[in-house]
Amino acid sequence: MSGAGKVGCYPVSDNARVHHAMADGSAGGRFGPGGTSSDPSGTSHSSVDPINGRRGVVSFVRRSPRMNESQRQALASHSSEYLVEVPHDRLSTSVRHGATMSWPQVFGRQAPLVAEIGSGVGDSLVAMAGARPSDNVIAFEVYLTAVASTMGKLARADVHNVRLVVADGGEGLRELVRPGELSELWTFFPDPWPKKRHHKRRLVQPGFAALVADRLAPGGLWRLATDWADYADQMREVLDAEPGLTNVYSDRPGGWAPRPDRPFTRFEKRGLDAGREVRDLAYRRVHPEGDGENG
Repeated sequence: MSGAGKVGCYPVSDNARVHHAMADGSAGGRFGPGGTSSDPSGTSHSSVDPINGRRGVVSFVRRSPRMNESQRQALASHSSEYLVEVPHDRLSTSVRHGATMSWPQVFGRQAPLVAEIGSGVGDSLVAMAGARPSDNVIAFEVYLTAVASTMGKLARADVHNVRLVVADGGEGLRELVRPGELSELWTFFPDPWPKKRHHKRRLVQPGFAALVADRLAPGGLWRLATDWADYADQMREVLDAEPGLTNVYSDRPGGWAPRPDRPFTRFEKRGLDAGREVRDLAYRRVHPEGDGENG
């Protein structure tokens, strides 16, 4: 794309070319529209029925904080490399139903595909993607200010195997990732919505777990972390009940995973300072008996 463009409802400078999704049909699979979203400090998500395509209770209030000069410069200088523009529906964070993406074409190579939902300002993303230069890493984040900060960090760290999508992560996963295409998914510190009446807004629900299982390749890994005990229990219960997933560390106390190569971030420190214990989980894609495939 030459000239001016837009990501969501935010203008991109004239010299910032962006990649485009190819709206040439459905991503396939057994799911209709669905989605998630995130905030700059961690991840915050919307509850969407992945089967019937209705957007559920939105779990975030999308504020539009002003960009600082560093963020503006990062967006202008690095959008052409890192930013992937996708077609939207009514909401600027949505992904149009039927949009698809050729990730090998976007990255210019064929490589294992990793995704993060709710990448925030990129503290985990930059370090983890930088340690995996042979992987293609996509990150979904709804806040352009956070995306701009991430671009600056990626450039300064000389990390070039990441592409950023300013969109609802669940909708992006549903539309832009084909069934069995994903080798790994990262969901670190999704919004816990601690009040009981808000638990329906949490990302990790049965429908979303089924979508993730469908998009993961056989043997693919879903890595999660939270510092809220009841949400950790909910994650484990939901994922244990999904027949397409199995707990990699079921033989460990509680089924919790050891801390992986996830870096220690400010967001995690905030939870620890508040006296909360961080729990990690890791689930692998398996084929349920009778689905016609071998795991």
